[in-house]
Amino acid sequence: MTLEFLWYIPNQVTAGHRGDTVADDHNSVDTLTAQAVALEKHGWEGALIGTGWGRPDTLTVAATLAARTTTFQPLIAIRPGYWHPANFASAAATLDHLSGGRVRVNIVSGKDQLSAYGAAEEEQAERYGRTKEFLQLVRRLWTEENVTYDGEHYRVTDATVVPRIAATPERPHPTLYFGGASAAAERVAATEADVQLFWGEPLAGVAERIARLKALSAELGREHPPLRFGLRVTTFVRDTTEQAWAEAEAKVARMAQNHAAQYDANRRPAVGQQRLLDLAARGDVLDDNLYTAPGRYGGGGAGTTWLVGSPEDVAGSLRRYRELGITHFVLSDTPYLTEIERQGERLLPLLRS
Repeated sequence: MTLEFLWYIPNQVTAGHRGDTVADDHNSVDTLTAQAVALEKHGWEGALIGTGWGRPDTLTVAATLAARTTTFQPLIAIRPGYWHPANFASAAATLDHLSGGRVRVNIVSGKDQLSAYGAAEEEQAERYGRTKEFLQLVRRLWTEENVTYDGEHYRVTDATVVPRIAATPERPHPTLYFGGASAAAERVAATEADVQLFWGEPLAGVAERIARLKALSAELGREHPPLRFGLRVTTFVRDTTEQAWAEAEAKVARMAQNHAAQYDANRRPAVGQQRLLDLAARGDVLDDNLYTAPGRYGGGGAGTTWLVGSPEDVAGSLRRYRELGITHFVLSDTPYLTEIERQGERLLPLLRS
């Protein structure tokens, strides 16, 4: 199995994301470029660039970083509703052409400030129905010409996207990543995504979800190559096991001090986020070194659970996910630039050996 290792570029307006270094130029072109160049230097394929209303536009950031690098592959997170699929397919194809085939796409269907950009609130079934059509139409626009599509949410007539994607047998179009843990999300992933991303759940939970998605693919009649699987998780790596745990626990203690001021009692987590939050009830540490305590104090998404330890400890844990069928890894920790270098030098060689 070909393994791929990506990082995360925060793409935030406010400095200090998840404990990152606070600086006025944290999202300047020079700072973000320094991270992308460091990723190239230290052996990473590229990085996920996060999205959401109130954050810098993801495609614009990706285009800027692609122009300042040579091998860096942006995994561009985008939301159906914010983009019409034909507009996005054209924009992404243009960037793929200009960057020499380096674009990857992460489709995000979680709720956002929809009314701020003119979209409407939708029930879960309708939201994932729209996502399914978005994936279908973007893929067709990248691989076919004169596309006519008449869906419930999207329609195009005689549409041909230019420039055309430079297809190869290994890469017919930019890889389409997708997340989501609800039953509706899994049905979309099973039939339409290229890579299903999981957050940092225990091994048994990931194994269960992989088995279910494979069964759904067969049941629903998947028409594409087999679904691949990825892991998006925080990797808290220090020189020794003892140092890693001491620093991880100290960081969680600082998070706990700030938690009351930041806690939103009305927030309703998505299904996947709730799965991670529920893990804390089973213990602070699951499997060998999956740390659940950050989720109690404001850790969200990939920051809810951490794999903690020495490079050898964390590499061993990631190898066990690989044995389950995970081939795409999106890792991160803060400070982002420091950890790109540390984990690129100390962790990646163990994973690639």
